[in-house]
Amino acid sequence: MSLTPLLLEPERLEQRIKEIPLEPGCYLMRDGEDQILYVGKSKSLRTRVRSYFRSRHDLSPRIRLMTRQVCEIEFIVTDSEAEALTLEANLIKNHQPHFNVLLKDDKKYPYLCITWSEAYPRIFITRRRRFRSPLDRFYGPYVDVGLLRRTLFLVKRVFPLRQRPRPLHPDRTCLNYSIGRCPGVCQELISSDDYHRTLRKVAMVFQGRSDELQHLLEEQMERYAERMDYESAARVRDQLKGLDQLTADQKMSLPDSSVSRDVLAMACDDRVAAVQLFQMRAGKLVGRLGYTADASGLEPGLILQRVIEEHYSQVDAVEVPPELLVQYPLPQQTLMEEWLGEQRERRVQVHCPQRRQKADLIELVQRNAEFELLRAKQGQEQQALATEDLAQLLELPVPPRRIEGYDISHIQGSDAVASQVVFIDGLPAKQHYRKYKIRSSSIRAGHSDDFMAMAEIMRRRFRRWARAKSEGVDLGALRHKGGSALQTDGLNDWPDVVMIDGGKGQLSAVMEALRELNLHEDLNVCSLAKQREEVFLPGESKPLESEPDQLGVALLRRLRDEAHRFAVTFHRQQRGERMKRSRLSDIPGVGPKRVKDLLAHFHSIDAIQLASVETLTKAPGVGPSMAKEIHDFFHPSDADESDQIPVEEKVVAK
Repeated sequence: MSLTPLLLEPERLEQRIKEIPLEPGCYLMRDGEDQILYVGKSKSLRTRVRSYFRSRHDLSPRIRLMTRQVCEIEFIVTDSEAEALTLEANLIKNHQPHFNVLLKDDKKYPYLCITWSEAYPRIFITRRRRFRSPLDRFYGPYVDVGLLRRTLFLVKRVFPLRQRPRPLHPDRTCLNYSIGRCPGVCQELISSDDYHRTLRKVAMVFQGRSDELQHLLEEQMERYAERMDYESAARVRDQLKGLDQLTADQKMSLPDSSVSRDVLAMACDDRVAAVQLFQMRAGKLVGRLGYTADASGLEPGLILQRVIEEHYSQVDAVEVPPELLVQYPLPQQTLMEEWLGEQRERRVQVHCPQRRQKADLIELVQRNAEFELLRAKQGQEQQALATEDLAQLLELPVPPRRIEGYDISHIQGSDAVASQVVFIDGLPAKQHYRKYKIRSSSIRAGHSDDFMAMAEIMRRRFRRWARAKSEGVDLGALRHKGGSALQTDGLNDWPDVVMIDGGKGQLSAVMEALRELNLHEDLNVCSLAKQREEVFLPGESKPLESEPDQLGVALLRRLRDEAHRFAVTFHRQQRGERMKRSRLSDIPGVGPKRVKDLLAHFHSIDAIQLASVETLTKAPGVGPSMAKEIHDFFHPSDADESDQIPVEEKVVAK
C-alpha cells in the first residue's frame, strides 16, 4: 500500500474512487500505517466517498484532518442499507477508529453558552452541550466554577444584557432596565444588530481577548469624546473600569507578557488520563480547561494529540493561540501545526520545552492534572468497591464487569417500549444502550402487560445466544474468549449480571422466557423492586438480606434509574411522533387527502368520533363501507373486545 495520502495524488484518488461501486455498504479509511481512521456506511458507496474529497470546505475541521491522512480506501458491499448499518456498528465497536470515537470531555465541568442563533441571544452557564443550532457557541469547559460565576456576574454588571430568560411583565420593562442593567430586550427597545454587537464584546472576554477589548473600548470612548457625546463616553468609561475589575479578579500574571499560548500537560495511570489545558493570553492565565481520556495502551503524546484535535476543532479561529506548549512530543506534530495554522489562518507552533521558564510552566500544569487524576481514581475505586459488594450480594465468583438493566415504559399499554442500559466497570457505557418497541399484539392502548413485555425483550435480546447453544457452541468458552464481534459472529456481549426493574412477577416472566431459550442456568438474573429497594433472585420467595445504602444495592439502583430514564425518554419520543400525526391515519384506507377532507367537513376529530355512520357518509369521498370502517375504529364492537382478552383469562374462562 502506498504511504502517500490520496490528496497528494489526485490521479490515484480519482482512480480509486472509480473502483468503488454504486452499491450500499461500508467504507474504511486507512492511513499510511494501515490503521483504520474512519468507518462509515452509505446506500451509494462511491457517491459518499467522493463527497469527502470534492468539497472539503463544507467538512468539519475534524473530518478535514482525517482526509489529509487517508492513504487507502476499502469497502464492503452489502445487500441493503440496513445491513450496512449493522456492519458499521460492529466495525466501529471492534476497531475503535480514531475519528469515529470522539474524545469525551469531562461532564463535571460547566460551559458558558451564547445562543447566537436567537435575535436576542442568551448567555448562561450549563453542564450539557446541546447544539440546537450550528450558530450557538460553547466556551469551556471551565474547571473553576466559582470563578466562572463571578466572571459572568461582573460581565452582566459591566455590559447591559438581558437578565431574564422570560419577561417579568408583558407590557413594560422591569427594574433592570431602569438601573441600566438591561437594554430593554423584552420590549425590543434595542435592535437585534446592536444587541449582537454588545454581546460580541462580551464574547471577547471568554475568548481570552480582554486586552483587545480594552483597546477597542478606549478608541470608542475617544470617538465619543471628539463628537462631544459625553454621555456615551461616560458609559464606555464605566465599562472600562468594570473590565479592569474583571481582569484583576480573573487573571494571574506571569513574567512573559508578550506571547499568547496554550499549555497542555497530563497525568495518567494504566486506565485513565487527566489532561489540563491552561490558556495564557498576553502573559496572563485566563482559563483552565479539563479533559479526561481513556489511557489504555496509548502513548502520552497520542493522548495529548487527541485532546488538541477535539478542543481546537470546536473553537473559533481567534481562540487558537500562536503557540502551544505540550508535555510530550506529538506523534504527528508537523501535521498538527499545519492543521492549527489552517484553523487560525496564521502560523501556529507546537513546542515540547525541556528547561527554563516554559518547562516550569509545564510542571505547574502537570501538578494540576495530578490532582484531577486523583479525583478520577477515587471515583474508579468507589466503582470497584461497588462491583465487589454486588458480587458478594449475588454470590458471584468474581466482580461483574458488564451489567445490563431493563425497564418498560408505556401509558396504559400505548406506545409501549423497553430499554436496555449497560454498565461496564460500574460506569454507564452508552454506546451499548439499546431501545426496543414492544411488538406483541396483546399490548396496545388500554391493554398493558409488563410481564409479557419483559419476556418478549428477553427473547429478542438472547435469541442469538440461544441459537448458538442449540447448535452445540460452548457458551462458557465463547464468552470468555473475547475478540471482535466479527470473529465471534456478534456474540461478544454476554452480560455478567442482568437486572430487571420490578418485583417477583417480572422476574418470573423473565425466567420463563429464558427457560424457553434454555439459558436460565447460564445467566445471573436479579430484580430490584422499587418500593423497598429489595433485591430478588429467581426461585426465592424472600428478598436478599441487604441494606438500601450499601454499595452493591446503590449500583443496582443507579442502573435501574438509568434504565427508567432511557425508557421514559424513548416512550416520550414515540408518543410525540404519534401525536404529530392524526389518529385518522391509523384507519385502513384513510390517506392524507381523506384525512384533510374529513377534518375540513367535521372541523375536529371529536366530531368525527361522535358522528354516526349516516352522518359520516355525508362527508365528501366517504362511502357506506368507509363510513362503517371509520365508525368501527372509534367504537369497537363487543365481539371485537372479547378477542382482546389475554390468553390467560381465556383459559380460565374455558
